[in-house]
Amino acid sequence: MDRRDFLRSAALSAGAFAVVRDTTMFRRTALSATRPHVPGPLYIPPTVSPDGLVLTARASTGEIAPGVRSPILTLGDGPIAPTIRARAGERARITLRNALDEPTILHWHGLRPPEKDDGHPRLAIAPGAEYAYDFTLDEPAGTYWYHPHPHMRTAAQVHLGMAGFFVITDRDEQALGLPDGDHELCLALQDKRPDANGHIAYNVTMGHDMMEGLLGSAAYVNGVRQPSVEVDAAPYRVRVLGAGSARIFRLALSNAQPLTLLGTDGGLLDAPVSLPHLDLSTGERADLLLDFSALAVGTRVMLVSLPFDAPYRGMGGGMGMGRGRMGGMGGAGVIPNGGAMELLEFVVTRAARSRARGRATSPERLVPLPPVDARRFDTTRTFRFRSAMMQHTINDTMFDMERIDVRVPFGATERWTFVNDGPFPHPVHMHAVRFRVLGRAGGRNQLFPWERGWKDTVLVYPGESVSVVATFDRHRGRFLMHCHNLEHEDHGMMLNFAVV
Repeated sequence: MDRRDFLRSAALSAGAFAVVRDTTMFRRTALSATRPHVPGPLYIPPTVSPDGLVLTARASTGEIAPGVRSPILTLGDGPIAPTIRARAGERARITLRNALDEPTILHWHGLRPPEKDDGHPRLAIAPGAEYAYDFTLDEPAGTYWYHPHPHMRTAAQVHLGMAGFFVITDRDEQALGLPDGDHELCLALQDKRPDANGHIAYNVTMGHDMMEGLLGSAAYVNGVRQPSVEVDAAPYRVRVLGAGSARIFRLALSNAQPLTLLGTDGGLLDAPVSLPHLDLSTGERADLLLDFSALAVGTRVMLVSLPFDAPYRGMGGGMGMGRGRMGGMGGAGVIPNGGAMELLEFVVTRAARSRARGRATSPERLVPLPPVDARRFDTTRTFRFRSAMMQHTINDTMFDMERIDVRVPFGATERWTFVNDGPFPHPVHMHAVRFRVLGRAGGRNQLFPWERGWKDTVLVYPGESVSVVATFDRHRGRFLMHCHNLEHEDHGMMLNFAVV
């Protein structure tokens, strides 16, 4: 895509929006000056099997707040897509039908299907067409997800509802006795900009929205604005997904109770980790154990995003760090990255049931993780991410659908280093492989507990370089590596690598 195409797309997608400001911790955000927000129930999408599944992409309306029906795009009947559940080794035979008025294609984020099933944007289907997927789920138990990947329209389609969880289980995981059934929740976290009527749209400005990525004025969980969910006084397994355009969530509970981290993008860790909070960027997942066992009936606990220093250098090149510093860049009322947000309210409404599934404390050990040997790799490659002058580039090049940027020998183990030379954070995602994070230099200058296991997306702040190691031994073919800030990937920050 050249600069002319970029500017044309930005102009077409730019639009006006009505939003309201709130960066105060633990305070309900107003829908408008005259219509205060009232939390409604969390939307729980239906659970479906991938064998013989038909997903129809279409425009519809959905209830995104009590009494508020807004235009959405959907792959089911609700404001997010159905949750696909399967066992490792099962077959995924899925048909995508496009009833939209624009092209689309689905990518199975974190899974490693063959090239024809991966959802590359060049495979996008026209309105009225169908696409047949057929691949084996040869993955460990874990929290994966799926979303559209058409060139220059990924952000809009995800923002408006076309994304869902893809959960895989296996015998080893089930033997751990983790909470399941009614004591398991999947939470897709987004931020959007409701207008005075509570409706949402994908309206971005030519300037800062295109450069830093779209940031909203209110949180949405499973497509519903700041909802509430009733829980037992029992442990819950909670799978969370960063599904916004550019938001980095710093997840915590409002009562300061620790989070127990069980797994990351590519499955379970070797052992649980207790954390006061964890960071989650677009595309990343966290598998958590939240224990409400000691809470009295009637207790309300909020899942929140804590305030933190915004990860920006500033447009002039200086670090410009500071909580809320960038608050006006996306328009009035936009909560900046690093601004406090309320996400979801847990309401303890029932005492623990005698047959509640899952133990109150997690097992001491989960699944074995192979050690990471930073010295054993065949090739080292460096990729520099830059955002400047209305362009997003990798190694100074914008995405070209047909150009092969990197050729990787099949079976090779390679060290890839992602260097952020620009002013904005970049969550970097690789298709077709999973990786282990080796190290981070500059910026935060450390690895975090949520980066210990198998990953497919890693967050790189301005001034940082992050190295990962991956083995390309699953499939030959053409795949993508890109920034998962959705505006960045739509407008140039992707490349093709071919496993040959």
